[in-house]
Amino acid sequence: MKQNTMSKEDRKMLNSIFWRSMFLSSGRCGGQVRMHAVGFINSILPALRRYYKDDQEGYRQALMRHTTYFNMTQHVSTFCMGLVASMEKKASEDSTFDTSSISAVKTSLMGPMSGIGDSIFWGVLRLLAASIAITFAASGSILAPISFLLIFNVPAFICRYYLTYKGFSLGTTFLSDMQKSGTIQILTKAASILGLVMIGAMVASTVTFKCALAIPVENADPITVQTYLDSIFKGLVPLSLTLGCLYAQMKKININIIMLLVLALAMLLALLGVV
Repeated sequence: MKQNTMSKEDRKMLNSIFWRSMFLSSGRCGGQVRMHAVGFINSILPALRRYYKDDQEGYRQALMRHTTYFNMTQHVSTFCMGLVASMEKKASEDSTFDTSSISAVKTSLMGPMSGIGDSIFWGVLRLLAASIAITFAASGSILAPISFLLIFNVPAFICRYYLTYKGFSLGTTFLSDMQKSGTIQILTKAASILGLVMIGAMVASTVTFKCALAIPVENADPITVQTYLDSIFKGLVPLSLTLGCLYAQMKKININIIMLLVLALAMLLALLGVV
């Protein structure tokens, strides 16, 4: 079922699901036990109300079905919402439909879809947006926050909207086809590699260090310490600092403490005239 062949009611319902999905993370009142379950229910309510309009018991059971644990990268979660809406439609039309398969599909989608979503949006797109924004921020440009918000959110909105319709139109065949062909594993691996490349590029371009210390030489220009550092290993200090912060995170040290320590170190080196 293509988007342009859908009925007006279908498009209205899916558009409502799309807009409601923006508040998926706000529905974490269930804590770690249910995570985004309440937000998921709120998102697909237009479908449940439509398909179970004349079946109050079916509507109640559908609501109970979706109170179980749900946790997925919110930017790709609309695919699952569209898919569930399609399955709920079948369940409302066919009394022999196995409703337990709806929960099973939701559970099976959480892992692979979150793997793809986290890699692309948090591992690649966010870092790309941040690196560009930091470049503008370094020059004091107002484009810093604007560029970050646009670079990250425009693709995220497009993905949310497209996947809402895609999940509804493809139905349950998408997941099985992707798993059989190995496409999910390929996409996850490729996105992870790209994310690591982006992290390396951002560190190389934004983490800098230039030592101001110099060794005086009689009847000659002083030799700067930075020259020796570059001859040993280009970018040795920035790389060491980055690896040190990574090690601290691996030791479960609070990120705010790490940032304060880096800030204190920078201020100390500046006061001592090292940088």
